[in-house]
Amino acid sequence: MNLEGLVREARACTVCAAHLPHPPRPVLRVGTTARLLIVGQAPGRRVHDSGIPWNDPSGQRLRDWLDLEPEVFYDERRVAILPIGLCYPGTVDGADLPPRKECAPLWHPRIVPALGQVRLTLLVGSYAQAFHLAGLRKPAMTDTVRAFREYLPRFLPLPHPSWRNSGWLKRNPWFETDLLPELRRLIRATLE
Repeated sequence: MNLEGLVREARACTVCAAHLPHPPRPVLRVGTTARLLIVGQAPGRRVHDSGIPWNDPSGQRLRDWLDLEPEVFYDERRVAILPIGLCYPGTVDGADLPPRKECAPLWHPRIVPALGQVRLTLLVGSYAQAFHLAGLRKPAMTDTVRAFREYLPRFLPLPHPSWRNSGWLKRNPWFETDLLPELRRLIRATLE
């Protein structure tokens, strides 16, 4: 099946509907010419409502990290966005629940190979790292991100850009001084 057919099928998916707080609304943006793939966690409530991935404060921080304007970030011809969980999983005590376990094994092995031009995959958060790095990731997310050069040129692990991670960013100044300049250089080289 071609990518267009896979996207139609993914957007119609109801596999985990009984476990979701709202009707399924799979959120993904992919194109066959995309050179950058961003794999995040799962849509939050604002993204569920809008249908636009990373359309929230976390997305603004991620775009700042990448030094990408929205018109480039949302250009499916250049940037693919495929979360681990395609639908909003709900919250508990004000925090988003983890992505549904059914989703990534069902969709990533089918969609990712159809993105034949991808040069770099950003693994945003521990769920994306766990799925795509499997046995190669470090015991802690911080260690995986700090060892980002080990996963290049195919993958680059990042922490989740949630404002809840502001403390993590303060405790790990190397992220801003070492990783972000390299990330931005790689993004420019990937998208040119």
